Amino acid sequence: MAKTVCIIGGGVVGCMTALTLVKRGLTVTVVERGDIAKQSKGSSSWAGAGVLFPLLPWHYEDALNTQVLAGAHRYATLSAELLAETSIDIEYMISGMAILDVLDEKATRWCEQNYVQFIQKNSQLLLPKVAQIRPSRLMQALRAYLIKLGVTIIENTTLRPTDKDFSDLTSNQGQVFTADYYVIAGGAWSADLSANIAIKPIRGQMLRYANSAHVLENIIYKNGVYIVPRYDGQLLIGSTVEDVGFDTSTTIAALNTLQSAAEAIIPALKNQPVAQHWSGLRPYLMSKDCLPLVAQHPTLEHVFINTGHFRYGLTMAPVSAQILSHLIT
Repeated sequence: MAKTVCIIGGGVVGCMTALTLVKRGLTVTVVERGDIAKQSKGSSSWAGAGVLFPLLPWHYEDALNTQVLAGAHRYATLSAELLAETSIDIEYMISGMAILDVLDEKATRWCEQNYVQFIQKNSQLLLPKVAQIRPSRLMQALRAYLIKLGVTIIENTTLRPTDKDFSDLTSNQGQVFTADYYVIAGGAWSADLSANIAIKPIRGQMLRYANSAHVLENIIYKNGVYIVPRYDGQLLIGSTVEDVGFDTSTTIAALNTLQSAAEAIIPALKNQPVAQHWSGLRPYLMSKDCLPLVAQHPTLEHVFINTGHFRYGLTMAPVSAQILSHLIT
């Protein structure tokens, strides 16, 4: 009989972990506090812009960049697989990224050392191979694919360990879940399940302009703000980094800051209204190297942890899922 796994958390990290494990022959259940196929309850999997590249990687440790770039590399194949299996296009697109006002030689040196194609013109650095996907479509496709592969998905349900040994879990509806292995992939809420996880939420707010008349060829990044063009002409503006606990509200201050930054880059946006303003909670792991926590629980052999990806959960999810599946199997 196949071993059973209960994954607590149905964001991109939890769903990608489920996909990897079910392909290895395990029987998988995913329990999600919200709705995987709808934006809800502060999920960072839905809230992000979908850029498949680290922002200013020359400021990060090599270990983090290695995982982010490896994860990004897998999305071309994953996009084709999801389209074939679910008919959902996650809109994988090589759009390139133009980083404005870059005068640091560290940037070009990093690109050369890591074989990342770049074009430098004055203070602009263009990375023509940077890709993006649409997170909402990714989550819809992953949900459909997991169901097709026989994964049990239970939504709008929270779980708590019945005892300190994590022998089973009890839901907010009183259901009891028992499995051979448990995976904590609850994003910003992971610390609720284990005191060993030093996670806190960091809010990010974003804006969307609908049917923009200004067509961008590339993603643009300047002074901490990025603008992401979609196939359909929409523009995404992001994002703030706020330590405000589990507050998922949006603020006028963030709206004004992001709107002003976008208009400074693209003056034509001054005449266009903001179509949407939303937020998500990123899981920030309080560690020195900024790497996520992908490991076996320090005291419980049947419990595993896959969380703390902060801004790069979507990009690193395929690699983190593979690492965790190796640990379990």
